[in-house]
Amino acid sequence: MNPSSRVTGLLATLALITTACAAGVSPSPSASASASAQRFDGVTLNLAAESDQYAAVLKKLAPEFQAATGAQVVVDILGYPEEYSKITADFVGHTANYDLVTVDIVWSGEFAMNGYTVDLKPLIQRDAGEIDSSDIYDVMWKLGEWQGKQVAFPMAGYANLLNYNKKAFDSAGLKPPTTMDELLADAKKLTDPSKNQYGITINGQKGPAGAQDFFVYNNQLGGHLLDANGKPTINSDANIANLNFFASLFKYAPPGAVDYDWGARETAFKNGIALMQEGWSVARSGYEDPSQSKIVGQVGTVVAPIASGMAPTHGFGGWGIGINKDSKNQDAAWAFIKWIQKEWVLAGSGSYIRKSTLSDPDLLAKFPFQTFIADSFEKGDGDFRPRIPQYSKIQDIMGTAVNEVLHGTKTAKEVLDAAQAQIAPLFP
Repeated sequence: MNPSSRVTGLLATLALITTACAAGVSPSPSASASASAQRFDGVTLNLAAESDQYAAVLKKLAPEFQAATGAQVVVDILGYPEEYSKITADFVGHTANYDLVTVDIVWSGEFAMNGYTVDLKPLIQRDAGEIDSSDIYDVMWKLGEWQGKQVAFPMAGYANLLNYNKKAFDSAGLKPPTTMDELLADAKKLTDPSKNQYGITINGQKGPAGAQDFFVYNNQLGGHLLDANGKPTINSDANIANLNFFASLFKYAPPGAVDYDWGARETAFKNGIALMQEGWSVARSGYEDPSQSKIVGQVGTVVAPIASGMAPTHGFGGWGIGINKDSKNQDAAWAFIKWIQKEWVLAGSGSYIRKSTLSDPDLLAKFPFQTFIADSFEKGDGDFRPRIPQYSKIQDIMGTAVNEVLHGTKTAKEVLDAAQAQIAPLFP
């Protein structure tokens, strides 16, 4: 595909990946290699989607898939904890309320171990010519892979970026930080409560939001949740120091940030109240949308900083799309996965998985920050949050521990010692 045709074709590829993810159809003999050309009149596909930016795009494109194939797609947009709870109940109860589910990278091990979704490898191999796997970044396959099984197809790769308010940085004579110490110093310098101005915005809410933000910062500071043998090292000296550093950043965050989730964190940055925000690349295009952002044209973006002297590391996350093992509509689901990429990026999903998309000149002209996303994907570490069956329990325990430190009720050493005692028995 040449550059001039990529905007449709690459987006199609992205959507294809999303679709392939979502349609993780089981390798049934009836599934044809040209599934996207099939008709599925009268079929209804129910899709559970976490409420990230891509979810609204899935809903927006669903009627177009119905027009093309006859299959209706009903998109149920859910919050992060709610989606996990509802789809796992669906899997365990074999109720097949959902045909397709968006799958967080960290759920891969649990889903594979329990056989919740279809292993898509046979379908990917069968439709290799259509999918063009070589165009997909290697790290993207971790979005739904565990121990040789592909429980979800890559849909939305997320690079961890530092976004900053260029106007405020210029006024303060600052350059974007490249180290974590510089990040802290800049956050302090930029904070002026009398002007309702704060240096940084961070997630602190008890549960997945606070736990995941700490895991990201801990990675940038050189910390690890597991040791080289795959055993928990939650209360290491490094992790204790890193949790204290993480907590210190909240001195320069808006009031109430200790209970922020992703939406609140984004709002503080988009409204110009917070002047730096580390976050996933899926949100970046929204900063240029005047309907939701007050800082259009003022946002600079770089790769997230790391500790001084550390080897470059790039936190990687995101979502795949998988097919419920109990779905009776697996052929149609796989067709949806392969179809949807056609309009994926320009429709506002903010999500990428393909090399050709991130290097496409038309898209680069519209989204120049793609250069930083591509760099992060090339060096991305999809395992800094371990994709193991125990991850969800680790996250629950750590979500409480981190929030207790932020509220000042316990010390970092106290909570991490307690967390280690709870998590260690999960590992045989």
